[in-house]
Order: sequence, then C-alpha cells, then structure tokens
Amino acid sequence: MASLSVPGVEDPDETGLTAPVCRTVTRDGDVLLLVPGDCAAARAAAHAQDDDLTAVMEITDVAPVSVPHRIRGRAWLAGWLTPVRNGQRAEAALLLAERHPVGELLGLGEALHPDPAPGLYGRTAWMMLRLEVGEGAVDDLWGAGPVEPDDFAAAAPDPLVAHEAELLQHLAAAHGEQVRGLCSLLGERGRVCGAREKAVPVALDRFGLRVRFTDRGQRSFDARFDFPEPVRDVAELRRAMHTLFEAAAP
Repeated sequence: MASLSVPGVEDPDETGLTAPVCRTVTRDGDVLLLVPGDCAAARAAAHAQDDDLTAVMEITDVAPVSVPHRIRGRAWLAGWLTPVRNGQRAEAALLLAERHPVGELLGLGEALHPDPAPGLYGRTAWMMLRLEVGEGAVDDLWGAGPVEPDDFAAAAPDPLVAHEAELLQHLAAAHGEQVRGLCSLLGERGRVCGAREKAVPVALDRFGLRVRFTDRGQRSFDARFDFPEPVRDVAELRRAMHTLFEAAAP
C-alpha cells in the first residue's frame, strides 16, 4: 500500500493523502505515479508550474497471509513532484502499463495518443506524476536506516516479488506441516518452538523464507531460513524449498 502527501496541501474535508492507482520506477530512479486528477497532490502539482513542490510517499508492506501484526515494514521516499508532460507522457504511460496493465480505462490511452479524436477517451480523470527522489528511509524486519537516492536507483526488484503473495498463501494452505517442521533447524530455539501450535510463512524473497511461530498463549517470534544461494526464479525456488524441507525432515 502506498500514500502520497504534499506537506501543507490538503482538502478541507480530506486527509490530504493520495493513494496512487499504480506506480513504477524509471531507470533513473524516479517514481512514476498514476493518481486521480482531482486529488490534492494532482492539483498542487498542476498549479506549481516550475516551482519545486516537495512530496512524501509512504509505502506500507503488509504480509499477504492472515497473522497478527501483518505490517512487515514501512518505507518513505521524499523528493520533488511534477506532472508528466508533453513528450514524456507516452513513455511514462508505456512504462506504467508494462508494470501494471491498467489500460485505457485509467486514461493511459490518451497518454499514448497525444492527439486523440474528440470524445475518444471522454475525460482526463487521471494524472501521471513524477517523484524525483531526494532521500529515503526504510524500517522493516531487517532493521531501520536511510536509503540513498543512488542506491534506490540502482536497486533491482526481487525476482519473486510478483509471485510472493501467491506462494506464501500456497505454503500456508498446502504445506503447513512442513513449514512447522522447519523449527527443527533452529537448534536450541527449535526445541522451544516445537511445542508451538502455529507456523505461518510471512515473507519470501530470493534469499530465504521467514516464518512466524506462535504458541497457545499467542506469544510469537519470527525465524529466518536462508537458502543455500539466492534464487533467480520460481523453478530455483522450488528446489531451494525442497532442500529446506528435506533438511528439516525427521
């Protein structure tokens, strides 16, 4: 989940927060956002013209499985917000559509065709914005710290990001006993969690799996199970998970 805010700008009857319909990152590390054209951020960006308009985007990472305390982390990006204009619109629309196939219903058709026939798309209800990142920060399961703009621009998406929700839900529904059995890999700590009733996979990336163990008293802790080496796709993930489960088997 993501929200965009412009400090000092808000509607009288609203919070001033804007939830982008979709977002993506350019090769240069700018964030492209598709937002409702009548939201506070869109109006502020349109009226700012060439003035610097500062904005903050907060991203909340929520586990796609049913567990208490589902928020896995938060990230903040602050920078300068501008509308995507003129010749940049087609390129930005293509990039957004590539990452999020929202299509012409969200106004991307007009961006792809700068001079559409009258009435072809009917309205301009959506606006594409660009956030040039000046600073960032993250607070998640691995710790808290700043993120430099160059590091943000150079970062590559995890190869499992598009599949994580489905994979975690599958592990929780179809492999609950095997996931619970991973506690045998925790040594002394595993002997404690062996009596715990519930084990739910809460995070998955190319480096490993994180599981939350919970006992009858609703006390819980997370344990990380690293893969022998980073996986590059779902096929390699299957092999890595089989290796984990085999190592934990009695």
